[in-house]
Amino acid sequence: MTRHDPEPPYAHGTPPKTGILLVNLGTPDAPTVPAVRRYLREFLSDPRVVEIPRPLWWLILNLFILPLRPKQSAKRYAQVWTGDGSPLKVHTERQARMLKGYLGERIRTPLVVDYAMRYGQPSISTTLNSLKAQGCDRILLLPLYPQYAASTSATAFDAVGAAFARMRNQPALRSVRNFHDDPGYINALAAGVNEYWMKCGRPDKLIMSFHGVPRYTLDKGDPYHCECQVTGRLLAEALKLAPDKYQVTFQSRFGRTEWLKPYTAETLNTLGEQGLERVDVICPGFVSDCLETLEEIAIEGKAVFLSAGGKAYHYIPCLNERDDWLHALTDIAARHLLGWTKTPPAPDVLEQSKLRARAMGARG
Repeated sequence: MTRHDPEPPYAHGTPPKTGILLVNLGTPDAPTVPAVRRYLREFLSDPRVVEIPRPLWWLILNLFILPLRPKQSAKRYAQVWTGDGSPLKVHTERQARMLKGYLGERIRTPLVVDYAMRYGQPSISTTLNSLKAQGCDRILLLPLYPQYAASTSATAFDAVGAAFARMRNQPALRSVRNFHDDPGYINALAAGVNEYWMKCGRPDKLIMSFHGVPRYTLDKGDPYHCECQVTGRLLAEALKLAPDKYQVTFQSRFGRTEWLKPYTAETLNTLGEQGLERVDVICPGFVSDCLETLEEIAIEGKAVFLSAGGKAYHYIPCLNERDDWLHALTDIAARHLLGWTKTPPAPDVLEQSKLRARAMGARG
């Protein structure tokens, strides 16, 4: 027998609202060993994240990874933790708040904008229930992953499906699959790079480092690698970079399986050994700075390049709360909300309407 969660109280006549749910990967609650262990257990138990036969992976995870890795990871998190908490959570919360304000200027339909983490808190199910409790009968799911991957975007869709399976009264649902080639997103990336170069000068080469996934995912039909390449090409075109002035690489390799290449760390080491004076690194696959950008790239990547003989290393921050990025995110959301929302008429259209009304005898 199907079990449904209790429905929130409903008052007849209450105007329905439209909810927008931003989803990011996740973060531990604190930079401590117990918190990191809880987070890694949830994250690494997802069969979309680790595609190894479950019995074998259970042994590896519980006998080797969870007893050892949390201590090392907690130290890494501690290096980037802020007074307000995890950088990823802080930026995602701010983006949700700013998106609500930007959409409110363009859309008259009552909106509720919130965020959730696929792993950790606030969970997707908790936030979906909160949106329902606030009267949302339509929800737009917007994962903050520019490039689609089964281990990121698809697992967010899975979590939403699992939450919907427990609902008796399901809201209408739409989702944003990706935005890897969205002009606003690309232009915001390019503007961030150009502004950085205006202040700090240009490098010998720009490294565009994307989060890595196992190589076999490409062979099985995952479009992630291709979408990263498209993003890299479009960004290079926006920056007017010659092919030898940039390179797309992949970071965060885990385990002994071959992952997408070239690897970021190996590339930085090679460039340092070749005597390249300066490299800049940007992470276009992340819209918010997090452990993978602030520690793995900004700190570890710098150490790799300089120890190999490089002279200068610069990390260019993620989009975070850039105004042009938030406008791009607003455009993405607004396009997917078409038909669900009402927008106020443009000022010139409104004025023309008033003139026509006056010509027909209307006052005011």
